[in-house]
Amino acid sequence: MSKRLQVLIDEPEFRRIRRLARERSLTVAEWVRHALRDAAAQQPEKNIDKKLAAVRAAAALELAPSPDIDRMNAEIEQGYSER
Repeated sequence: MSKRLQVLIDEPEFRRIRRLARERSLTVAEWVRHALRDAAAQQPEKNIDKKLAAVRAAAALELAPSPDIDRMNAEIEQGYSER
């Protein structure tokens, strides 16, 4: 279901938007929808503080013991050579 959105802008800004829309072979309405979608896509989905808190909480967990990186790499290489 579509919704109508009314935005008031001054004449020079409207002329600029109309020119930009024409350059892309779009109507002003199509250009505005594209611009709004692009602007919305730039916004983070969630609060950055919540994301950082989740990463820190996960990093603090000791889910399973793991060897140091050199040992892990040696075990991986050993697995490749046993194929």
